[in-house]
Amino acid sequence: MRIGIVGIGGIGGYYGGKLALKYGPSREHEIIFIARGNHLKAIRKKGLKLITVDGEYTALPTLATDNPSEIGRLDLVLFCVKSYGLEEAARMISGNIHEKTVVIPLLNGVNITERLRAALSRGTVIRGTVYIGSNIIAPGEVRQAGGSCQLIFGPDDNAQVERYRPIEAILKKAGIKAELTADIAVPIWTKYIFVGPLAGLTSMLGKTFGEILEDPESLKTLEGLLLEIEAVARARDVNLPLDIVKASIGKVSAFPFATKTSMQRDYEKGNPIEIDIFMEYITRSGRELGIATPLHDQVYKALMKKN
Repeated sequence: MRIGIVGIGGIGGYYGGKLALKYGPSREHEIIFIARGNHLKAIRKKGLKLITVDGEYTALPTLATDNPSEIGRLDLVLFCVKSYGLEEAARMISGNIHEKTVVIPLLNGVNITERLRAALSRGTVIRGTVYIGSNIIAPGEVRQAGGSCQLIFGPDDNAQVERYRPIEAILKKAGIKAELTADIAVPIWTKYIFVGPLAGLTSMLGKTFGEILEDPESLKTLEGLLLEIEAVARARDVNLPLDIVKASIGKVSAFPFATKTSMQRDYEKGNPIEIDIFMEYITRSGRELGIATPLHDQVYKALMKKN
């Protein structure tokens, strides 16, 4: 199988790195990194240095490139770019996707699959999500800082689940904690309801996780943001646990006091942020579903003033 990883950042670097470590030497499967800039140059020169909680490794893909004409036909594609670069990345490799290609997006957000389906004329796009903290620390180097490293994926149609069992086997053989599920909406929204409010609130207030929790007003706002997402999810028939808001706040307290979201770090640096999949999506969904989302409206307007 020819497997392409689009975007070798924190997520693509970890999962692509694991695949390259396993299959690169044996060539049992071809692993193609689609990267760019100095990061691509470093990978081409010395491979991808992958620093994990289990150790440090050097992953050598079959090919690392930014040129679609070098890639060839892909049988499996993992999309690991930021949301604001999704459509551009899809257009870039659309010619490398054939009718039987399986595409799995591993981005944040709950509408990514729909966006990819609209951007790609061929292939089958299913759903996926990951639970990991990782980032590029230097050109050619990716570090996993935490998280369970789970990769959960599945189709919309429960009857089609077994069709993707071979992909699960390939991922597991590479040491990836992969899980094929018949109810992919729940893990995707469970992650989303945790990440989205924190991403927006920490960026708007300039506060860390601990500072949010210790300030009663900030904590109240966080809870309100969670409740707004829960309302949207239930209106879309997502069967979230009844205690999802309480459980999500509990997760925040498990992080170190000084923790910042990746969106907050990007916002503070003046970099593009994924406001489209977090604040914008919920405000738009609220209007469509007749659900009030005043807190998301507030955060969206505040961030857009400086974005």
